[in-house]
Amino acid sequence: MKTHSLLMPLDMHVHLRDGEMLQNVAKLTSYTFSGAVVMPNLVPPVKTKEQLLAYKERIMLACGLEIKEDEFDEFFDDVGLSGGDFEPFMTLFYDNYSEDFLDEVREDIFGIKLYPAGITTNSEGGVSDFDVEAMRETLETMARMDIPLLVHGETDGFVMDREAEFMSIYELLASNFPDLKIVMEHITTKAAVEMLDKYPNLYATITVQHLLITLDDVAGGMLQPHLFCKPIAKRPEDREALLNVALNAHPKVMFGSDSAPHPQHAKESCGCAAGVFTAPIALQVLCELFDKHGKLDNLQSFVSDNAQSIYGICPEFKEVILEERPFTVPAKYGEVVPMYAGETIGWSIEDVL
Repeated sequence: MKTHSLLMPLDMHVHLRDGEMLQNVAKLTSYTFSGAVVMPNLVPPVKTKEQLLAYKERIMLACGLEIKEDEFDEFFDDVGLSGGDFEPFMTLFYDNYSEDFLDEVREDIFGIKLYPAGITTNSEGGVSDFDVEAMRETLETMARMDIPLLVHGETDGFVMDREAEFMSIYELLASNFPDLKIVMEHITTKAAVEMLDKYPNLYATITVQHLLITLDDVAGGMLQPHLFCKPIAKRPEDREALLNVALNAHPKVMFGSDSAPHPQHAKESCGCAAGVFTAPIALQVLCELFDKHGKLDNLQSFVSDNAQSIYGICPEFKEVILEERPFTVPAKYGEVVPMYAGETIGWSIEDVL
């Protein structure tokens, strides 16, 4: 039976939420990943040092908590989940921060996440006007302090064109702040892939769902609410462009799950919440995908090595051993329905060392 090992897997974009949801999902990330970049779009958003440190403490506690829910208890007991050897890389919600403030928080943050106002979950306080001069003090200070800018790159235009329309803003930022590390988060288009090689300071994360699905999978037949996310899945040619750079270990792309849990009632309802929950199956599905294309040897770069190189980080040691053995995805994890719920995928997690 075929096996494959991954060293220090990293999820460079994840939503862990807060409260009961945090306690229910945190271990599903900390079990298989050495570290994860945690999004700050809580209510209220994480914008102060006190909020940041308190949230990190809640995450660490959640990773070590014993979950006391029927199905969850059984699941954790079966796989022996633990929250050790995991680091949450913390981010702040973008504002025009002063140099003094950034100096104060520099040692506690991994990056700063920029959301266009109202474009996705809990982003109402985001940037509404990309005025370079208004942002200059903050962005130049971030560049000088080597604080990356992580960007949700969408306009408020027609839904299929939002990311492509945002490319001009990426160009504006990359050209005006050439020393600033800018990460195009969860890219979904051929246009974003082409942007990667235009500017040396642009990088990108890619989700597992955008390597697998197109808009047709979401809404081509019966609506699939658990495949609906923002940015929405695009066209086949966009998926092919993403696959090409991921499978061939392009040095400027990294895995970022954008795993975004919502309770079942919020997904299967009028006004379906945006987000695909992939945390418990991401590595297995990626293994299956890369193996299918004969590129399994490149998966290590996509899920760890590229991120280590781009960010200059040395994550906690963890070895995840996967096996080509069928795994039936649970119908739910707590109150959250995962991608491929109830379906059988080709790879399983054999062990975590």
